[in-house]
Amino acid sequence: MSLLSRRKLLTGGLATAAGASGLVAAARIARRYGLIPPDHGGIYAPGETLTYAAQRILTRHSMAREFPRSLISKAPFANGRPIQQENYLRSQAGGFQDWRLQVDGMVARPLSFSLADLRRLSSRSQITHIACEEGWSFIAEWTGVPLSVLLDAAGTRPDAKYVAYYSLEKNASDSIDMADALHPQTLVTYGMNGGDLPVGHGGPLRLRVPRQLGYKSLKYLTRLTVTDDLNKLGRELSDPSPEYAWYAGI
Repeated sequence: MSLLSRRKLLTGGLATAAGASGLVAAARIARRYGLIPPDHGGIYAPGETLTYAAQRILTRHSMAREFPRSLISKAPFANGRPIQQENYLRSQAGGFQDWRLQVDGMVARPLSFSLADLRRLSSRSQITHIACEEGWSFIAEWTGVPLSVLLDAAGTRPDAKYVAYYSLEKNASDSIDMADALHPQTLVTYGMNGGDLPVGHGGPLRLRVPRQLGYKSLKYLTRLTVTDDLNKLGRELSDPSPEYAWYAGI
C-alpha cells in the first residue's frame, strides 16, 4: 500500500471513528498503528491521542513557515530570567568554552560536542515564529546544527522512538518523537539574528522545535538521550505537567 493510500485509510478511519463511535474508537485505531502519545491516560486521553495521530499522519513532513528578514521582531521577548547557577556563570565568564552537549542512549557512539565542534558541522539558518502558550511570540533568525546531523553522527538505533533533552537549568527537561527529532527544521541552535545565541534566549545552546509551542524549545541545552521508552528516563519526560500536553504541535 502506498504512503498516500495508507494516509487516506488512517485519516478516514480516525474521522469515521471519532464521528460515529466517539474518541475511544478513534484511539483504538491510533493504537493499532503505533500513534499513541506517551502521556496517554486520564479522561483527556482519547482526545489527545486523536490530535497526535491526526497531526502525525497529516503533517509528518510539513514545514513550519519561514519568514523574510524584514519581519524579524525588533525586540524579541526573552521569557524568564537567565539562570544564576554558579557553574553556569563560571562557564559564561569563560566564553562557554567548557560547555558540552552529550549525546547518549540508544546510539552506537555516545558523543560529546563543544561549541567549537558544533560550529564545524553542517549548519542551517531559519527565520521562524516562536509562540508561547502564555500569549507572547516573536520572529527571529535561528542558526545551528540540524538535530538529525548529531543523531546520525552518534548512530541512532532504528528502533529508537524519542529524544529526551536536558537543560543545565534545574529540573528542566523535555522530549520529542523521532518525527520531530529528524525534521530538517529542528535545530540545536547557537546563533540568533546574526550573532551568538543570547543568554536570555538560552545561550549558548537551545533546542529549536519550530513546529511545536515555545516550551518545547528548551534553553541551556546540555544533553540528548535517545530512547524507545520515555518512562525509562522518568515520568516527567512523558507527562510534563497538568498544564502542558506532551505533544504541542502547531
